[in-house]
Amino acid sequence: MMRSSFRGGEVWGRRGGARQLKQLGGGMKAFPGRLGIAVLALLICTLSLFSMIGVTRPSNQVEDVDVNKLWRTADSGGWRSSSAPRSYWHPPPNESNGYLRVRCNGGLNQQRSAICNAVVAARIMNATLVLPELDANSFWHDESGFPGIYDVDHFIKTLRYDIRLVERLPEISSHGKTKKMKSYQIRPPRDAPLSWYTTTALEKMRKHGSIYLTPFSHRLAEEIDDPELQRLRCRVNYHALRFKPHIMKTSSEIVNKLRANGHFMSIHLRFEMDMLAFAGCLDIFMPEEQKILKGYRQKNFAKKVLVYRDRMLIGKCPLTPEQVGLILRSMGFDNSTRIYLAAGELFGGDRFMKPFRTMFPHLQNHSTVGPEKLEDNARGLAGAAVDYMVCLLSDIFMPTYDGPSNFANNLMGHRLYYNFRTIIQPDRKALAPIFLDIEEGRGAGSEERIRRVMSKTKFGGPHKRVPPESFYTNSWPECFCQVSPKNPADECPPNNVLEVLDGQLQGDVSERVETSNRTHERRGLIY
Repeated sequence: MMRSSFRGGEVWGRRGGARQLKQLGGGMKAFPGRLGIAVLALLICTLSLFSMIGVTRPSNQVEDVDVNKLWRTADSGGWRSSSAPRSYWHPPPNESNGYLRVRCNGGLNQQRSAICNAVVAARIMNATLVLPELDANSFWHDESGFPGIYDVDHFIKTLRYDIRLVERLPEISSHGKTKKMKSYQIRPPRDAPLSWYTTTALEKMRKHGSIYLTPFSHRLAEEIDDPELQRLRCRVNYHALRFKPHIMKTSSEIVNKLRANGHFMSIHLRFEMDMLAFAGCLDIFMPEEQKILKGYRQKNFAKKVLVYRDRMLIGKCPLTPEQVGLILRSMGFDNSTRIYLAAGELFGGDRFMKPFRTMFPHLQNHSTVGPEKLEDNARGLAGAAVDYMVCLLSDIFMPTYDGPSNFANNLMGHRLYYNFRTIIQPDRKALAPIFLDIEEGRGAGSEERIRRVMSKTKFGGPHKRVPPESFYTNSWPECFCQVSPKNPADECPPNNVLEVLDGQLQGDVSERVETSNRTHERRGLIY
């Protein structure tokens, strides 16, 4: 993918200035010296003038973004995704230390990250993971749970080399009665280190046989100093977590319809009440709308004084639909561009969508191109899952708010892993002064200013993860490898890695059977 940059002339002249000279002689005797100094000063000024011209001229030139290149995947730089183990990876031991239950709260993608963390926790604790519970919260009103969204058999099969998995806790017999096994409930600390799981949590597991961690959102630190555990997260996120066949089928049908006439892009338009109230970006709304947002914020978030202009200037306000349109138009996308909108109910009504629709009339969502039966659960997990898959498979994806938006962050990470698919990630902080000027009636030259900012945008290629960027947004370099690496640590694993893991697993199973047979023979149970 093209990386746009600005080229300026190299400043090599000197800053001119009067210099006090001590007079060494007088009259005509000093004239040659003064003449030499004057000539030198003239030469320096001339060179400085040409140097300054070389600097200032390119600053008014903005290198255009090549839209045609954006429809293709970004430049991989010789990297490809790989989450297979690169060192000895032992199969799950013969016996586990107990059962691990987790309740994954939040929306679909927050739950997805929690599932990845649960698998890592089970691995380091040598625990048997019970199929994670998905919180049926008041927003989703969705009781479908894990089996209703994900392919359970595929999940268990994919992770067979990593952990032990069961769909439910076993029943236990006591005094001739059979009852469900109970779990000791613990509230894990936020972003807990690995050591918390291998000490505090493990101690309770050994004591009670089963522990129940709730809530389980952001309960394991993202930055782990163990590449193999990070790759395990990627195996869960990008391989084991596969949506149910009916969700995959619906997503595929939508993508086929959208792509029937060529390329299409997807946009996560996070212009919704909860996010706007959280961000504190209220001034663009009418008084009655501001009252609604303030009430929602007071009910759901901590009390805090938030000033709209200040929030804008630090890039904390979601882009409005019109701002999204201005960005795309400045980059060179025309009104024939087909766009899929992944969004809930937009706040503020059609008056915010109308300018965007005027610029880009070919707008779709899962309600307009999806089957009617999807509408019954459009706000539930199934609707979010379809949006996720369509955005993953689109030619270009553009988030409009990637702060606490798990949907956008996880999608950017998945698209990076999925062959560096193009991402347009606007720098809201750099764009804020331009949009504020437009709001205040100073819109002259705004398109060129926007284009200048967007020409510096990352478009989805491999790049170093820099805080606060999440591991789930960018798993490079842990989950990537190079066929011809400069660093041996970046070398791709052998193509038969699954055969090796399967051999290790089968050998471990055979060893268990032999051990069990010897035990039974000693007890006289085998004749």
